Amino acid sequence: MKDKHLRVKCVSYRLHYSVLRYMDTRMARIGAELRSISDSILNWRPRPPFYYGWLVLGTAALGAFIATGVAQTVLGGIQDLIAQDMGWDRTTLAFAATLATWTSGLTMPFVGKLVDRYGPRYMMLAAALVVSACFFALSGVNSIWQFYIAYIISRSFAGPNLQNLVPRTVAVNFFRRKRNLALGITALNRIGGESLNLLIITLVASALNWRAAYRTLGIIALPLCIPLFLIMRRRPEDIGLRPDGDAAGTPSARARLESAPIGEFDWWLREVVRVPSFWFIVWAEFLSVTTTAAVAFQLVPFLTDSGMSYQTAAFALMVSILLGGLSVPLWGYLSDKFTIRRLTITVILTTAIPTLTFAFIDVQSVGFYVSVIWGIASGSIPIVGSMMIGEYFGRRSFGAVSGLTGPFRTAAMGLGPSLGALLVNITGGYAVIFAVAVASYIAAATLTYSVQHPTMPRRG
Repeated sequence: MKDKHLRVKCVSYRLHYSVLRYMDTRMARIGAELRSISDSILNWRPRPPFYYGWLVLGTAALGAFIATGVAQTVLGGIQDLIAQDMGWDRTTLAFAATLATWTSGLTMPFVGKLVDRYGPRYMMLAAALVVSACFFALSGVNSIWQFYIAYIISRSFAGPNLQNLVPRTVAVNFFRRKRNLALGITALNRIGGESLNLLIITLVASALNWRAAYRTLGIIALPLCIPLFLIMRRRPEDIGLRPDGDAAGTPSARARLESAPIGEFDWWLREVVRVPSFWFIVWAEFLSVTTTAAVAFQLVPFLTDSGMSYQTAAFALMVSILLGGLSVPLWGYLSDKFTIRRLTITVILTTAIPTLTFAFIDVQSVGFYVSVIWGIASGSIPIVGSMMIGEYFGRRSFGAVSGLTGPFRTAAMGLGPSLGALLVNITGGYAVIFAVAVASYIAAATLTYSVQHPTMPRRG
């Protein structure tokens, strides 16, 4: 009887073990299938008939559109509508733009290292979702501190991840020979996004109110997050390609690689900060970006205070931004043909001419046209510094070096609106802004003239 009971027990244990083993094997197979499906989804990408890098740049335009909905230029275009509705003054909104931009700059060193390590897909997706949520938060604010929090958070994610550092790093990674053209296209993405957002937010705010305008931007932004995740990649090598679409191992590719050793040199940050030309680039960009941001943020108030209607002034800002953006790829193309240093000096000094003209014109008759000329001239100011970084320090270190320059660039962009607003309040006019701007542009051009190609450091 006992033997029979033991046999039954053994059979039961064996059956139980067989079931558990079968279930374990089955679950392992299901897990492997799920991982395979997940990998297929994560690794899926379109196969365009052209080089994939161009598709990446086009997709980055969607992220730039989302980001520029909270750009300080767009805020400058509707600041009077918000101020009148909430009872705030222009300086209060200018300080919001400054704090948001500075906070964005503080995150850039971390973002620069992260994008070099992990790539843009998850970073851009997360940033796009956060900015989309902030659009709805901005539409419902009832106090200045609520506006500051929502705006600062949105700019902190939008600036480095969707508008500046990450898209520029992607452009540098995917292109070598056409690098400056690619950087010009990323700038066009940003400027085109600002123009389109300014158009949408102005039309909706004029027809309804500024709150409805921000809600509209939030609704538009959400579905744009999907292609950012599906298409963006870190480097062409990750998908079996090479920069510019070159075939691996071709004589022309090897020759280009050998002819540009600095471009492929992996700079350490402590080596970069010892190069004088790096600091010439940083401070030239700081002066030119500060000046451009100050003039851009005060352009609509300047035109309206001089007698132009709000709709016409906002339209002038939108057209100037749009045409300025369209000129950026041209500058990028020319920088591949001529030295980037001379081209940067040309851009800066060309912008100084219409800036000086603002102080003497009759706004009612020619203010619109001078504003458009200024926008065309200044459109490349925010990107020429990155072109110089890419030219002098190469693609391997571009993310980290740009992360190092990022705080200076965003500090300059944030300083501009507040500096301009304070100068207007102190002097009671705009003449001082234009005079300071021209002097700043001349100083930036002088610093740029001092830039020389760095010598690669000797390492033990």
